[in-house]
Amino acid sequence: MEIWINPDCSKCRSALSVLDAERAEYTVRHYLQQPPTAAELREVLCRLDLAPWHLARLGEPVAVELGIADWPRDEPSRDRWIEAMAAHPALIQRPIITADDGTATIARTPEAVRQALSRLSEEK
Repeated sequence: MEIWINPDCSKCRSALSVLDAERAEYTVRHYLQQPPTAAELREVLCRLDLAPWHLARLGEPVAVELGIADWPRDEPSRDRWIEAMAAHPALIQRPIITADDGTATIARTPEAVRQALSRLSEEK
């Protein structure tokens, strides 16, 4: 599994603590330094079963600068949102766990991390 984190984020550090406590095997991706491509974002959105505007952090300064909160939230606008998040990864919710079973989780709570781990252990 891979976890996309910002090391300055308390929720990311908490997710890592849960993974470590559970002795999970994972790879860390510092997504601000290694931004996901638009294709990777499309894949993660598909795994999450979310529209891109549900993954966006609208309170970020770059979101305000882009006026993203006022963008249309419809199918023709999907690519615009995805391209913005690929160009400005600070817009992406964090942390995100992408599991080897094809699932993904926005792991903002310890419970969400544990649910992701539970799904994986059930697969084994």
